[in-house]
Amino acid sequence: MTTVGPTAWQVATVAEIAHPAPGFVRIRLDVPDRLPSLPGQHYVVRLRAEDGYTAQRSYSVASDPGDPQIELLVEQMPDGEVSGHLHDVLEFGDQLEVRGPIGRWFTWRGEEPAVAMAGGSGLVPIISMMRWATLHDRGDDLRVIAVGRTWELLPYADELAAYGAFIALTQENRIDDHGTERVSAPPYPDEVAPLVDGTRRAYVCGSVGFVGYASRLLAESGVRADTVRVEQFGATG
Repeated sequence: MTTVGPTAWQVATVAEIAHPAPGFVRIRLDVPDRLPSLPGQHYVVRLRAEDGYTAQRSYSVASDPGDPQIELLVEQMPDGEVSGHLHDVLEFGDQLEVRGPIGRWFTWRGEEPAVAMAGGSGLVPIISMMRWATLHDRGDDLRVIAVGRTWELLPYADELAAYGAFIALTQENRIDDHGTERVSAPPYPDEVAPLVDGTRRAYVCGSVGFVGYASRLLAESGVRADTVRVEQFGATG
């Protein structure tokens, strides 16, 4: 068996497809002879039309490295060329061209205690880190701050809650498992400060606007700028 390197294009087969929330599609792929991914890495997905035209986008991996399949969660973007196809057209058994896993900077394997803050589909690479932490009993070393508009629109909401992530909804109140109600609002500095205490690395992932907000919030909460690793995305898809 020959393992294909991360720069080579491979053919992946859709093993499972689901729409867990409005505007999102979760895709699980079989990729033969792939390299194991690190928590936080991504794949490039390429579509090819019959006339040879191609379009490609990068998507973070949600699955942990031990998962036999690759799990992607794709948010449909307005007029998104690739995300629209994946959301509306892709079916079980279809094949996609993929390349990866890619990226070393935005990865975490328990090297040091960390805090991760993400919003929307920016949570996907954090989910991979979270699953790795759970699998290796390292949950205390990765604290997660998840931000979403509503519970329905928060990717992996139930899994985040079970992990013990701090969840802030900005458009609806939330009552946690202890019966405590949190009003709709972004995280406050006094909520974040206890979560960053004792950590030595921070991860921020989301839209350009979210990354700017989260970076300022972490700084106000005592996180040094040189410990923050950022991954951001635009509106194209």
